[in-house]
Amino acid sequence: MNPVQNILITGASGMIGQHLTATLLARGHRVTHLGRSKPEGEKRSGVQSFTWNIEKRYIEPGAFLGVDTIIHLAGAGIADKPWTKERKREILESRTQSTQLLHDELKRGGHKVKTFLSASAIGFYGFEDATTVFTEVSPAGTDFLAQVTQRWEREVDTLSALGLRVVKIRIGIVLSTDGGVLNELMKPIKFYVGAPLGSGDQYTSWIHIDDLCGIFAYAAEHDTLQGPYNAVAPNPVTNKVLTKATARMMHRPIIIPKVPAFALRLLLGEMADLVLTGNKVSNTKILNEGFVFSYQTVEAALQNLLGEKQ
Repeated sequence: MNPVQNILITGASGMIGQHLTATLLARGHRVTHLGRSKPEGEKRSGVQSFTWNIEKRYIEPGAFLGVDTIIHLAGAGIADKPWTKERKREILESRTQSTQLLHDELKRGGHKVKTFLSASAIGFYGFEDATTVFTEVSPAGTDFLAQVTQRWEREVDTLSALGLRVVKIRIGIVLSTDGGVLNELMKPIKFYVGAPLGSGDQYTSWIHIDDLCGIFAYAAEHDTLQGPYNAVAPNPVTNKVLTKATARMMHRPIIIPKVPAFALRLLLGEMADLVLTGNKVSNTKILNEGFVFSYQTVEAALQNLLGEKQ
């Protein structure tokens, strides 16, 4: 097990990055950030920030000084904007080009970075197969997000040639009240118009934000981990089960039977696949490494996230 480390996080301003920073600090690690700008209140937070410009191939000098581990989270949001041709390019290049920049800077030497942990996604497997339980050795899918994730991971793998230990965390659907899927799910439920999406039978391979950040910390601390790991809880659920469990926790009824798939496709276009399709993903590999999940059922996760807020 690795001792206290200096850990640099890219993309730390997002939901996962903020939570992960707090998790790592609580475990005694020292944390610095690398982002497009320095946040206000940097001195109050006690976390030093460095800047980079991916388009101009620039990283502020000193960013890697004393760093043992890099956690690479940076990338344009998948569901933030409609999937125009330009947005698709941005989603891909924000991941691949940022990884290339980190590779090129690390290749210059003059640092002591030993470990590179990268975010990835269970979208790697595609969302076209509703019956297979995907493991880390399963083949990649063929849809847009699967192609993005493959190319992203391919760039991450190049860092192995620099002698770094490389770990890819394939993230499932993150449950958090600070943003993401759960907040979007709660909005219609709050106003009594919540409903399963499409058939409601599509699977959601979810993970509580605490467990996700725990996996990143565990991967940093245990140098036996290498390669891809699925970051999902042990028990995936259907969209119908997740929606009804959330409604129960919010003390709201589900009145509308379902939101028709065609309506979602008219509203969201190709992005509708994010909510109308799903996959079942195994977490056996990370369990075998000794990681223990705090939230193994969606009911326990929702109780923790919503129980005291209702």
